[in-house]
Amino acid sequence: MPVRKNIDILSSVKIHSRSSKLVWLSYIFFLLKYDNFIAKCFHFSAFFDLFISIMFSSLTSNALRPTSTPFAAAAALSASAGAHNPNKDFEVVQPPDDTVQALKFSPPALAQNFLVSGSWDNVLRVWEVKQDGSTEPKAEQRIQGPVMQVDWSDDGTKIFVASADRQVRVWDVSSNQMATIGQHDQTVSTCNWVHSPTYSCLITGSWDKTVKFWDMRTPNTPAGVVNMPERVYYVDVLYPMGVACLANREIKIYKLDGQPVEVKSMESPLKYQTRSVCIFKDKTSSAPVGYAVGSLEGRVAIQYVETVDPKANFTFKCHRSPELVNGFQEIYAVNDIAFHPQHGTLATVGSDGRYSFWDKDARTKLKMSEKLQTSITRCCFNKTGDIFAYAVGYDWSKGHEFHNPQTKNHIFLHACFEDLKPRVKK
Repeated sequence: MPVRKNIDILSSVKIHSRSSKLVWLSYIFFLLKYDNFIAKCFHFSAFFDLFISIMFSSLTSNALRPTSTPFAAAAALSASAGAHNPNKDFEVVQPPDDTVQALKFSPPALAQNFLVSGSWDNVLRVWEVKQDGSTEPKAEQRIQGPVMQVDWSDDGTKIFVASADRQVRVWDVSSNQMATIGQHDQTVSTCNWVHSPTYSCLITGSWDKTVKFWDMRTPNTPAGVVNMPERVYYVDVLYPMGVACLANREIKIYKLDGQPVEVKSMESPLKYQTRSVCIFKDKTSSAPVGYAVGSLEGRVAIQYVETVDPKANFTFKCHRSPELVNGFQEIYAVNDIAFHPQHGTLATVGSDGRYSFWDKDARTKLKMSEKLQTSITRCCFNKTGDIFAYAVGYDWSKGHEFHNPQTKNHIFLHACFEDLKPRVKK
């Protein structure tokens, strides 16, 4: 679509290996005042109207139980390789018709593995992921704007949706009903569900420079509002910690075990615009102690909120071309970061079309995938950490001239438990 060249906020860059001079690949920042126009373009597009679907059966149905075949064993027997799938991973059936912007596995409260995606075609989709690697579409909903982020309620009965049409929604998957529970003055970029011993609420961030707190008992009226100095691009929450990344590269850390309290504000340790953030736990106490932040300059920073050793914080390069291309090293955006729920190691995905696994404690790379045909935009682990899901689709990082309408979007599933085991010290 012609308008999509204006949508992507962040882009890959190409840096000369000797002079380190930044060469911006053609992209245009999305201006806040145009986001309503973009949403309308998506809404009235005849192309996207072709994909209105009939609803599938209830998400929480127990009719189909996962088989007893271990996912890893099934993956070992899989041979669905091709130019679009060089890593021979499982393919999710009936993938989105446009680039995936949001991807999330269901919480531990559900026995089955369900995967929800939100994409630029304004559609939310849910699949059941079975232990033999097969997938089955379970539900689908279309809204009036591109989906920016999704999150599950802790009991797995609801999916919260942040959208470019400025609306905050909740999808009750048991009844298949969608409801608007709030709104912002600009694009809603983030949504995170918080369930604590004393309260539950939804936290949303927006390009209107606010973070809002929503009590499900009193929808459409925010329970609290925190004003920010700049647009909110990315937020991660792992109770009782919250991390907000702003358009000016400022990072704010909050304590959420009562009224939200800002405990730290700092400039990103990375020189270029923030592209992704994910909180990690302490290996001993399982309490959140820090976060990883990625930028469009192919670099990740590991940051502890409190540490007596300044060397504990560090950055590392990633998602760069292995060899020089016409005398240049190509450097790509780190589109998403996810920490393994058991090992504490992490995955990164980038505009280069690769995923990589890392051991932050040993400061080493565990695995790098084969290169896919286009960018990887989002990734996540399931609750047990044996399945790694990643979405493949063009992220517009090189502008409209590199967009190939014939390249299809995909979601793949990789058996990952062994790949992400920490490096054993010799």
